[in-house]
Amino acid sequence: MRRREFITLFLATLAAPPFAAHAQQSSKLPTIGFLGSGTPAAQGQWVAAFVERLHEFGWIEGRNLAVEYRWAEGRPDRAAELAAEFVRLKVDVIVTYANPMVAATKQSTSVIPIVFAAAADPVGTGLVASLARPGGNLTGLSAQMTDLGSKRLELLRDLIPGLRVLAIIVNVSNSASVLEMREVRSAARTKGLEVETLEIRRAEDIAPAFEELKGRADALYICVDTVLFANRIRINTLALAARLPTMLSNREYVEAGGLMSYAPNFSDLFRRAGELVDKVLRGAKPADIPVEQPTKFDLVVNLTTAKALGLTIPPTLLVRADEVIE
Repeated sequence: MRRREFITLFLATLAAPPFAAHAQQSSKLPTIGFLGSGTPAAQGQWVAAFVERLHEFGWIEGRNLAVEYRWAEGRPDRAAELAAEFVRLKVDVIVTYANPMVAATKQSTSVIPIVFAAAADPVGTGLVASLARPGGNLTGLSAQMTDLGSKRLELLRDLIPGLRVLAIIVNVSNSASVLEMREVRSAARTKGLEVETLEIRRAEDIAPAFEELKGRADALYICVDTVLFANRIRINTLALAARLPTMLSNREYVEAGGLMSYAPNFSDLFRRAGELVDKVLRGAKPADIPVEQPTKFDLVVNLTTAKALGLTIPPTLLVRADEVIE
C-alpha cells in the first residue's frame, strides 16, 4: 500500500468510534496508550506517520498490537485524567507529546514506559535528566523549541528589516513555553529590539491579550503551547485583523492562515517515535534509550496571508522555504 493511501485509510479509521471488542482485544495483545494533545482532525497526520513506522517493524494493530487512543482536545487539564486511565488499563507503553501532556503522564506512573514523540525542551523542563541518559521511565524526541528561538527571530527580521518592537505570546502555565519566551526575549534585546510579552493561561485570555497589544508591535511571536495551538485559527484571525506578521511554532498554524513557521518536521518526529516504541515493546528500558533530536526542519510561508498583510516575501526567503502556501 502506498504511503498516501495508508495515511488516508488510517485517518478514516482514527476518526471512527471505537468498538467494544477493542477493549477486550487490548488485554490480550501488547497495548500502546496513545495520548493526543489535540484532536484526530488536527494531528492525525502525525499519528499516521507513527503507526506507519510501527507497521514497517511488523506491528499491526488488531493482529499483534492494540492501541488505545485518547484525545485531550486542546485541554491540558485533561491530561492527568486520561493518563490515569491508561494506568488502570495497564498498557505496555504510553506515547504522548507536548510538555504539559508528557509532564502529567510522568506524574501518573513511574513504572509504565513513556515515549514522547515531541517535547519542547525535555532537559530544561525537567522531564529527563539528560538527553544521553534520560533515566526513569521516559525517553523520546526533543523538538528543540527553546534552541530555535533565535533562528525564528532572524527569519522575522529577514522578512521585516525595520522590525523594532516584537510581541511574544506565552502560556505561563507551560514551562516549555516560558523557557522559549525567555530565549526569544533575550535574543531580541541583544539585537536592540523592544519586547512586549503577553501572558495567557487559558483560551479566554487570548482575545484580551490582542486587545492589550493593539498598535504596540511590528510582529508577533507565538511560543509553542497546547492551548495556543488549539486556538490557532482564532489567533491567526486576530493577528490578521491587527495587521501583525506572525512567527509560529509549526506548519499547522500556517495551513490555518498564519504567516510563517520554522520548526521540526513533526511527522518525521512521530515516525522516529515509532522506532523507539518498537525498542520498548521488544524489551528495552526507556532509561537506556537516549533522547533523540530533530534532523528535519521546515520553513513554511503563506503567500496569501503575506499579501493580505501587504508584505512582499523577499526572494531569498522564498528560496529557503520548504513549503509555500498560496
